[in-house]
Amino acid sequence: MEPDRSEQEWITRCQRGDKEAFGFLVGRYMKQAYYVALGFVGSHDDALDLSQEAFARAFKAIGRFEPGRRFYTWYYQILKNLCLNFVRARKKRPIVSCALAEDVDGREPREPVSTDPLPDAQCEAAELRQNLWQALWDLDPEDRALIVARDMLDTSYRMLAELMECPQGTVMSRLYYAGRRLRECMERRMG
Repeated sequence: MEPDRSEQEWITRCQRGDKEAFGFLVGRYMKQAYYVALGFVGSHDDALDLSQEAFARAFKAIGRFEPGRRFYTWYYQILKNLCLNFVRARKKRPIVSCALAEDVDGREPREPVSTDPLPDAQCEAAELRQNLWQALWDLDPEDRALIVARDMLDTSYRMLAELMECPQGTVMSRLYYAGRRLRECMERRMG
C-alpha cells in the first residue's frame, strides 16, 4: 500500500527538522497507536506512555525512514517492539478492564453506558466485559494486538498484512486462530 502524497511531504519536512510536521503525524496516528499499545499491555497509563515513547523514538530515527513506506507501518514496528519488551519485563499480569479503554484524551470512556433499567442485566453485561478483557489478556500479546487492531480499530486485512509484513491470507489465518483461542479462553472463564 502506497503512502499518500501529503504524508510523504510531512515526513520530508520532519527529516529536515520540522517538529511541527512531526506533530501532524502524531495527531494523525495517536489514537490508533494508543489502542494498539492497549491491546499489547492492557493498561491505559502504560499504553499512553508506550505510544508516546514510540513517537519519541520515531522522531529521533526519522532520518532513517525509507521513502515510499507508510509512516504508520514503520512506526508500528517501533511500538510493537516497545510493547513486547515491556510485557516481557513486567512478568505479572495486570487486572484489565474495558473501563481502562478511555479515549486518548482521557475525557470519554469507551465503555458504553447501559440503558437497561434492570440491575441484573447491567451486572451480567459488566461481568461479560470483564471476562472478555481477562480472556484477551490470557492470549499471547501478538494475538491480543491482532484482535484489538481488527475488531476494535476496524483495521483492514490489507493494512494488517502490511503491519505484520505478511500476506493477507496469513493475517486472516492468524486472526481466525486468535479468535478461536479467545473463544476457548472465554469458555473456560464462563464455565
